[in-house]
Amino acid sequence: MDDRMPTTTERLREEVREQEIQKQSSESPRAEGEQPARGRPVPRDKVKVEVENLDFWYGSNHALKDISLDISAHEVTAFIGPSGCGKSTLLRCLNRMNELIPGTRLEGHVRVDGRDIYENADPVMVRRRVGMVFQKPNPFPKTIYQNVIWGAIINGYRGNRDDLVERCLRQAALWDEVKDRLHTSAYGLSGGQQQRLCIARTLAVEPEVVLMDEPASALDPIATAKLEETIHQLKEEYTIVVVTHNMQQAARISDRTAFFYMGELVEIDDTEQLFTRPNKKRTEDYITGRFG
Repeated sequence: MDDRMPTTTERLREEVREQEIQKQSSESPRAEGEQPARGRPVPRDKVKVEVENLDFWYGSNHALKDISLDISAHEVTAFIGPSGCGKSTLLRCLNRMNELIPGTRLEGHVRVDGRDIYENADPVMVRRRVGMVFQKPNPFPKTIYQNVIWGAIINGYRGNRDDLVERCLRQAALWDEVKDRLHTSAYGLSGGQQQRLCIARTLAVEPEVVLMDEPASALDPIATAKLEETIHQLKEEYTIVVVTHNMQQAARISDRTAFFYMGELVEIDDTEQLFTRPNKKRTEDYITGRFG
């Protein structure tokens, strides 16, 4: 038996170990059997996207755990939560983009208009119905005009190309800024303009749902404000799902907000309700900056 007094280093190590145990305990996922707070349910005739009992793995990493939620048509739904909580992973599950990553596995259901997009569905057609705008603007090395029209052409569009380009650029609030230089390189646009160009390119293939993965993270405040205005206008014709780390942005642009933590859905509700009167203590702690 060792009767010696612990050294200062050993005591510090033990204190650190105890702090880590306490931290893990306080940050553990919701208790077994505990259900996420759901707030106001979406009327069945308004549900555009339905996620049911969804689990997702990257190899052995269980990234999403039993996610179930409804996304309402013609609304903006925001996904919030700390880095690594699974919000971007879930976003990519909504149009099968995760299938492009080797070693992944999904269980559960994702339905658009009641049809499961993982059962007897062409992934290319799924991604046409459910478009994606990525975190960083990624225009093609082509002209502004060609960027907008390219996806529509390869999908067999036979209508008036000029009309389509103008309509999509107007929807993306970019037409007035670029109408006199449509045949110049898209690389000559600012970052905010490039992101709105990518939105116009997504709209050109006529999706029903538009997914946006932190679309303003690389933009300055002025460009961000313009993008948020665009999102607000787009929901009149599309269903929008946005992943954001910016809680103020989520509060400004979304109708409903879902909070995720450690791969689990903690709470989903009307945005005003979730930000002012959340039902879960963990949600309150996150939006008030106590962690995250």
